[in-house]
Amino acid sequence: MEAVNEFLSTLSGLVWGPPLLILLAGTGIYLTIRLGFLQISALPYALRLAFSKKKQDKKSKGDISHYQALTTALAATIGTGNIAGVATAVVLGGPGAVLWMWIIAIFGMATKYAEAILAVKYRTENSKGEMSGGPMYYLEKGMNAKWLAVLFAIFASIAAFGIGNLVQSNSVSDALRSTFAVPTWVTGLILTVLTGLVILGGIKSIGKVTAFFVPIMAVLYIIGGLIVLISNINLVPAAIGVIFTDAFTAEAVGGGILGTVIRYGVARGVFSNEAGLGSAPIAAAAAKTDYPGRQALVSMTQVFIDTILVCSITGITIVMSGFYGSGTPMVDGEQMTGAALTSESFAFFLGDFGSYIVTIGLVFFAFSTILGWCYYGEKSFSYLVGEKGIPFYRFVFVAAVFFGAVISLEVVWTFADVMNGLMAFPNLIGLLVLSGVVVSETKRFMKVAKEEKLQEKNNSASTNV
Repeated sequence: MEAVNEFLSTLSGLVWGPPLLILLAGTGIYLTIRLGFLQISALPYALRLAFSKKKQDKKSKGDISHYQALTTALAATIGTGNIAGVATAVVLGGPGAVLWMWIIAIFGMATKYAEAILAVKYRTENSKGEMSGGPMYYLEKGMNAKWLAVLFAIFASIAAFGIGNLVQSNSVSDALRSTFAVPTWVTGLILTVLTGLVILGGIKSIGKVTAFFVPIMAVLYIIGGLIVLISNINLVPAAIGVIFTDAFTAEAVGGGILGTVIRYGVARGVFSNEAGLGSAPIAAAAAKTDYPGRQALVSMTQVFIDTILVCSITGITIVMSGFYGSGTPMVDGEQMTGAALTSESFAFFLGDFGSYIVTIGLVFFAFSTILGWCYYGEKSFSYLVGEKGIPFYRFVFVAAVFFGAVISLEVVWTFADVMNGLMAFPNLIGLLVLSGVVVSETKRFMKVAKEEKLQEKNNSASTNV
């Protein structure tokens, strides 16, 4: 097993090396320029779209609302990466990694926008009247590259078992065992039952659960973090100063093309928000929408919420605590990292209450990730074998939840990293080749959006009169 893990670690280092990180960042920068920094200028409008209660036009096709598509995608991305991934980035890369997470998130918003616009444009309707879309469809129909579509679907359907299932249930069982002494098999059994009850209903059931679940879990964690920041406001400016200073030190920008700080900041940022991996557009394709651009703007806000809001809470709290570098707590002679370090940082400021916030947040985050990734995996699997394969995939996926809760998963973590990285390559190629389609669809929708805004203004004026 040690030899297998060593091989996978080497492979992971190659997959997540400078070529992929440059491709991820480069695609985001290229799309940002072509779209005229849309993710910044249109963010207020996008947030209004995402959280508006305005009903969709009856002509809009899809299975779930804009909001449910957003929460399903957030369910899959707001997970262990926001708690454990950020801590790892700060310990291994330094405080400056947080700034590079922010930078890659800004450009990642353009990437996420492009993914969603293509997912909706090239989606198809199956025999049950349900929508199917994502990289496999725009690679096949938009690029005429069936082989790339198949590769993506293979990687995604396998990756769902790793980062979207086994490591999530394992994180939950470990956290509950450490904090509340709950046996791992009990956690595994409860998670398995709850997962089965939700995913058997398909995307509509997942959408309803995440629409209720995601806001609660995100708000609870953010409130906990804000309590830390506000009650220690005198430490915040210094922490942010350290983040900016460390991000541009010789160590950060040295070491060849990518320095240590930049590498970990970019890698963990992408790991958290998944911009460029091609997972979230599978959920976006199911949204009820009249224009691809409308749902794309909603999907874009996912990166903002995941990284700019949630990850920032974790990163700033850890830097404020001083738990990095030589100040990192030691456990059995090794540096504390991951969720344990985040928990320790919150506890430093809030006592046991801080540990409870992180543990409960991790439970919510991980469970929601399982739900979101099951949908991604089954859609990818059905692309390969047809709709008849979905019941089988769901059964195996649910069973794996219990398995993940009771075993050690060092090899699975590494394998999941490899699969996630391999997903990104065909997806990013598709985004670059089809960037002209993204720009065209954007112009088409923005013209409609301006007309709608003018109409609302005229209606408001006539009402006031």
